[in-house]
Amino acid sequence: MASSVASTNNDPNSVPTIPALLDARDLFCERDDRILFQALNFSVTEGQVLQVKGSNGSGKTTLLRILCGLNDAYRGTIRWYGRAIESQAEEFYAALLYMGHRVGVNKVLSPLENLRWTCSLQQQVDTDELMVALAEVGLRGFEESQCYTLSAGQQQRVSLARLLISNAKLWILDEPFTTLDSLGVKQLEALLRGHADEGGAVIVTTHHQLKVADLRELTLG
Repeated sequence: MASSVASTNNDPNSVPTIPALLDARDLFCERDDRILFQALNFSVTEGQVLQVKGSNGSGKTTLLRILCGLNDAYRGTIRWYGRAIESQAEEFYAALLYMGHRVGVNKVLSPLENLRWTCSLQQQVDTDELMVALAEVGLRGFEESQCYTLSAGQQQRVSLARLLISNAKLWILDEPFTTLDSLGVKQLEALLRGHADEGGAVIVTTHHQLKVADLRELTLG
């Protein structure tokens, strides 16, 4: 059985100087008789990017799914602005954008149709804004193409376009750099920096060496 150890550039276990946007205390999770993590404490504040690192099977995706309410097989406390998530679920989920490690697009639909469907779940965004978002992620000219005709990297860009039209305060992203080329990597890093600069927060798993300001690291394993 194994436990996890958190390590940071700027220790996420330390008490933040400003109120935590998201704060996790004493998290414990066991899977198949193996402890993924225990006594795990970390927080993220507005304007920060927290990179979750660890080897395959260390529990990175499990942790993100716990934070998003998609896995309740854990013990511990998760607070949003100092209050338990359970007591303010509607507010929390309205402020959250989660992107799993799978692309998360309907391949029968076009990129534009995928974004319209996403927007229908939360907020209304006009077509011009959607077209601008797709252009900014490098999909100009592919807006009406069915996604199954696009490359894996282009499909990933469709998913990333959601970041440009989202009002969410907290982004939780699982391996978003997968399949992106060097230009796509730079564009995504710029999106993460911009979101943090505007007072948002990001929790992201990736093996990529991120180039963002105020980067903090949490290592599982």
